[in-house]
Amino acid sequence: MTARLGGAAWAVGVAQFFAAHAVVEAAWTPSYSWSAHNISDLGNVRCAVQGDADPRYVCSPQHALMNGSFVTLGVLFLAGVLLTRPWWGSGPAAAASRALLAAAAAGFALVGLAPADSAESLHVLGALLAMGAGNAGLVLAAAGLADRVPCPWRRAAAALGLTAFAACGLLLVRQYLGLGMGGMERVAAFPLLLWTFALGLTGLLGRVGREPPATRSARPAPLPGDSERRT
Repeated sequence: MTARLGGAAWAVGVAQFFAAHAVVEAAWTPSYSWSAHNISDLGNVRCAVQGDADPRYVCSPQHALMNGSFVTLGVLFLAGVLLTRPWWGSGPAAAASRALLAAAAAGFALVGLAPADSAESLHVLGALLAMGAGNAGLVLAAAGLADRVPCPWRRAAAALGLTAFAACGLLLVRQYLGLGMGGMERVAAFPLLLWTFALGLTGLLGRVGREPPATRSARPAPLPGDSERRT
């Protein structure tokens, strides 16, 4: 039951983030661009041309909603990390993965508490925790999840984490591969959110953490007369 609550926290946290993203970007005039604008622009409090390396006009009338959503995501993401303990193994990979994911949760909250155009240094720290620590935790989840969690989740964690890490590197050196600065940032940031949303929702439905079929089939069959002796 506790793990299901953790799954619910992940699913709700990510869902409300994407819902807020849609509402806040729709309020922009002129329109918001997933290619030209980064995610943090949605939470910037002033209307101005911003960004030295990638200048763009930023004006987010609903910035308070976006920043509140970042903080909510951080709180629920951390709750998910703590409550899904039954889905994790007991080795160092599991401990490291959960610690890094907890750091990412702090990063999400910090991004909302310190908008980029108000407290840039703290905002950058939050973004580094969210994407750097978060993607490292995602990669380690491939080895840290318990055996009872189906193998595809571990494979997806490794593939998505490595993809996001590569995107982080390209973002830092301003190589956007035609996606734009905002597009490449989303390749770096969204895999962790999508993986935790999918795992959380699946776990909420009771389809994560079940005893493997091989384990169930390996149990010895009851001996004749056992039922009579129990009664």
